[in-house]
Amino acid sequence: MERERKRQLRSSFLLTLTALIWGVAFVAQSEGMNYVGGFTFNACRFLVGGTVLIPCIFLLRKINGDKRSGMSREEKLRQRKTGIVGGICCGLVICVASSLQQFGIAFTTVGKAGFITALYIVIVPLFGLFLHRKVGLNIWISVAIAAVGMYLLCITEGFSIGKGDFLVFLCAIAFSLHILVIDYFSPKADGVLISCVQFFTAGIISSVLMFLFETPSWSAVLAAWAPVLYAGVLSCGVAYTLQVVAQKDVDPTIASLLMSLESVFSLLAGWVILGQKMGPRELLGCGLVFGAIVLAQIPTEQFRKKK
Repeated sequence: MERERKRQLRSSFLLTLTALIWGVAFVAQSEGMNYVGGFTFNACRFLVGGTVLIPCIFLLRKINGDKRSGMSREEKLRQRKTGIVGGICCGLVICVASSLQQFGIAFTTVGKAGFITALYIVIVPLFGLFLHRKVGLNIWISVAIAAVGMYLLCITEGFSIGKGDFLVFLCAIAFSLHILVIDYFSPKADGVLISCVQFFTAGIISSVLMFLFETPSWSAVLAAWAPVLYAGVLSCGVAYTLQVVAQKDVDPTIASLLMSLESVFSLLAGWVILGQKMGPRELLGCGLVFGAIVLAQIPTEQFRKKK
């Protein structure tokens, strides 16, 4: 039980680090759109992310060689096939989610987009109910607190449903599905393989859409090299891999709460990098979200047993 708890804490830390990388990536994402279109940016960053992970697959396979040596050839092939299928499924969903987010932000404010995207912390447990999963009371309270915190963090003007708002809401649904798809496949296959395949899948689809709906140029892509590399290497190659690996030991609802911290970190990144100041409202929102994270991590089942 103690070892399992340590694994959960480690995975929670990795998911928080994932949220930090994604939060800072909002700056890169915003800057990249000044040079290239949404499909072009996504195609470049996904292909870069997939390429970065290729040597990681062989490196981790060499490190974990003893574990794999005990597996039969059929088991290895089955695990590899599951990883490829899982990666393709994840790639399809992440391509849809990222495209909706990228174009949704263009038609709405960043505050609205951040709050609406954060709705996946509510949508994930709702999807879990359809999958006959039990959700504890502390999780539901955490979701409510986190939702209020995200509202204080992101909403600074009158809320209205427009074209961009609707696109970002669809993005939140897609990200919720992505979390659940990863939760299904990650225990059954190599997480890095799943992540690599998902990026190449999303990159290829985005490339097709790029040539169909945009007019990409090498000069524009080269001008956006810094945000593309950050989004590709760190946001895709590192962060999504951490998500896939860490979610093996964390409940999907808790994982969604931890990853919702990306909005907090994006606010901090805007303050540090772009010089944007935080007022009392935003600081209260940060406190509520962190409080929700702490509440979600309380092992209520153990408490009830001891009681």
